[in-house]
Amino acid sequence: MKVKENPFSGKNYSDDYDQILIAKATNGDRNSLSELVIRHQQYIFNIAMKMINNVEDAEDVTQEILVKLVTSLAKYDPSKGKFRTWLYRITFNHFLNIKKQSYEKVVTSFDIFFDYIDGSPNIALSEMEEKEMQLEIEESKVACMAGMLMCLDREQRLTYIVGEVFEIDHQLASEIFEITPDNFRQKLSRARKDLHQWMHNRCGLVNTANPCRCPKKTKGFIKNGWVSPENMKWHSNYSQKIKDLSETKIEVVLTEVDDIYAKLYKEHPFKIAKKSEDIIGAIINNDNLRNCFKLKEE
Repeated sequence: MKVKENPFSGKNYSDDYDQILIAKATNGDRNSLSELVIRHQQYIFNIAMKMINNVEDAEDVTQEILVKLVTSLAKYDPSKGKFRTWLYRITFNHFLNIKKQSYEKVVTSFDIFFDYIDGSPNIALSEMEEKEMQLEIEESKVACMAGMLMCLDREQRLTYIVGEVFEIDHQLASEIFEITPDNFRQKLSRARKDLHQWMHNRCGLVNTANPCRCPKKTKGFIKNGWVSPENMKWHSNYSQKIKDLSETKIEVVLTEVDDIYAKLYKEHPFKIAKKSEDIIGAIINNDNLRNCFKLKEE
């Protein structure tokens, strides 16, 4: 399953098509409601993955948001704003207000996170091992970078994910977060600074003076249970990378150094939720939710 339209784009996303689907869905068209859910589900899930760093929890949170979407859709008033602004305001508020998730309870700061990384042994790989373990090395890299994101507080984390990784249009961001575009840019700049200074001081991917290297950490990550070759969290159930969904930034606000960090995160997989069909089916087929729309039988 490939995602084509980026709902965070300032120019290539059709709000009009959302309105067509909403009109049909609220008149009982099951397929239109299903398409509306599918249209946004993958982006919501991928933000959840970056926010929570756990597949099962991200799927549960995605379902909670989609249930909110379906049960509140009849109350949506297009005269008061665009649908995606309304939907992602609900989505982002949900992310900011859910109970503390499992990873957030373990890793509460960059100091603690890098203590875990430093405590994992460095095990050099032979040239042959490095070739054979390329996927495991990539999984370790993404897992480590995802862990770094978790060290930001929730607001900073969400701002960085949608502002830097998914390149949200700053005008749209200001509408969703209910702040000015300049305020959003300031928040994004602070999030970048906090994350990038830690990466610069500790991560060998962006500063070769740092001794930490993904290949040397991979066997230790596997031994610690942070990476599973048999059940990869990031490099499974995906057909695209985030960079495939990116577009040229409307505003050139990054320095060359900041672009390096952003590029690393855009190389991460854009995942497909394993339970995507189950989530959609549970929503569409639930009797209480069906009654919200009086959905017509096929």
